[in-house]
Amino acid sequence: MLAFGIGLGTKNQKQEWLEVFYPKPVWQPSSALADIVRQQFAVSTNTSVELDADQLESLAEQFAAAGEQELSDATKALIETKQPRVINILLEDSPSRSTPEVYLKLQLISHRLIKPHGINLDGIFGLLPNVAWTSEGAIDLEELPARQLAARVAGRVLEVDCVDKFPKMTNYVVPKGVRIAHTARVRLGAYVGEGTTIMHEGFVNFNAGSEGKSMIEGRISAGVMVGEGSDLGGGCSTMGTLSGGGNIIISVGKNSLIGANAGVGIPLGDRCKVESGLYITAGTKVAVLDDQSQAVETVKARELAGQHDLVFRRNSVNGRVEAVTNKSAVQLNEALHANN
Repeated sequence: MLAFGIGLGTKNQKQEWLEVFYPKPVWQPSSALADIVRQQFAVSTNTSVELDADQLESLAEQFAAAGEQELSDATKALIETKQPRVINILLEDSPSRSTPEVYLKLQLISHRLIKPHGINLDGIFGLLPNVAWTSEGAIDLEELPARQLAARVAGRVLEVDCVDKFPKMTNYVVPKGVRIAHTARVRLGAYVGEGTTIMHEGFVNFNAGSEGKSMIEGRISAGVMVGEGSDLGGGCSTMGTLSGGGNIIISVGKNSLIGANAGVGIPLGDRCKVESGLYITAGTKVAVLDDQSQAVETVKARELAGQHDLVFRRNSVNGRVEAVTNKSAVQLNEALHANN
């Protein structure tokens, strides 16, 4: 068994799932936990099963007997609620089949149980309904006007925070050791490593994030991972697979810096810098300078993908984009040709 989660969620009037909250999702469960789930739910593929109070009580008792007290307590807490409850069981890493399955996968990432690209997220957009995220939880858009009117009649104002397929990560999990100045700018499914600071203009998409001890004042697009010790300056961006990067997985190495209003469309290696205001795409022509500041070769930026200790800058005299390295001409040529 790959994973499972027991949670409660919200349905619309058509009894369609809008969202699911898993208080304690389990990744790669022990054989004892997997046996408990298998014995109660005879499934042969990834499956979501709605639960009643008796099933929850039985599971809580068995989890406690197996020494999993936290999981038992989280399960027991769901017995009395009137909200719909569900167990989602992942036997294999395959495209998602239901809304509860998508929510489990996203929360596994945000709980730091798996890293971005660590689980199959194919097909999730068709399974994530676009809903109103409000002060009273997720509401189906067709049902929103009636709910707003009912709130006004009762003397309340129903606050609509946003209309989106993805909710705020912090409404589901707040990882240990992070600072998030504006929680609406971090989507569920983000991986925020311990020690990361995300300032007000920072943004982290789903299936993306930071390893830890990073300063994020720019945009981490879907699919992008930022290495520990790196700094994304104000207004900068990383080109994700949803914003033009195609199938190239963009990443930023350790202890790197992307300056304010700059951006990258190639994977950066460790200890790299991109000058403020400079956007490097895969096709950008770059003059590569050796340790004597002599141009060795002009290449497309994709040929420098993943190389360490590069400083990308724009020449103030002739306007060309340059990459400065600490390697000699011979070493640099060898590295470039090995990359072809």
